[in-house]
Amino acid sequence: MLLEAKDIAFGYKKNTTILANFRLTVGNHERVGIVAPSGFGKTTLCQILAGYIKPQRGQVLLDGQDIHRIKGYCPVQMIWQHPEKSVNPRLRMKETLAEGDELEERVIDGLGIERAWFDRFPGELSGGEMQRFCIARALGKRTQFLIADEISTMLDLITQSQIWSFLLQEVARRNIGLIAVTHSNALLEHIATRQVTLAPGCFTTGSAE
Repeated sequence: MLLEAKDIAFGYKKNTTILANFRLTVGNHERVGIVAPSGFGKTTLCQILAGYIKPQRGQVLLDGQDIHRIKGYCPVQMIWQHPEKSVNPRLRMKETLAEGDELEERVIDGLGIERAWFDRFPGELSGGEMQRFCIARALGKRTQFLIADEISTMLDLITQSQIWSFLLQEVARRNIGLIAVTHSNALLEHIATRQVTLAPGCFTTGSAE
């Protein structure tokens, strides 16, 4: 399965272009790292690839189908940097999990989610605990691509290590394509099989060592 960005263009303000003629193809066997300074459109690109934002020009295709034409569960799932902004504060965490797609108990256990947290509201959990739920929700049975936007920036080192260790095992086990944004070069070198560097109006690619 392929996720393709074809000649993507996008800007938030008139005459201000964040992405121009951006092209990228990712297979579901790849782990791609996105590299760029702050303000170069990494989060915007993630939202476009996941179908949250429609590009002003170009298309995002999943096996040749426009991602905006996919009905029902989208096989491209995004995990956000700030988990508190991606959950409904009025829903208990078990209801947040139910928004996913046939979540396996194995995923819940692998992420270290405690059953005692299920009946809590987001405000009753730490950032790390909440992020575990958001990751689990994104790992539904039909997920083929996972987009991780600075998902461990706000977490302590132990939690970061636990989450990334599980994610790498899970995407390898299920042949899920991973696109990751992080400011940590060390993390990129560890997780990425290929890196994409954003620059004004273009991009370059390189292989991770």
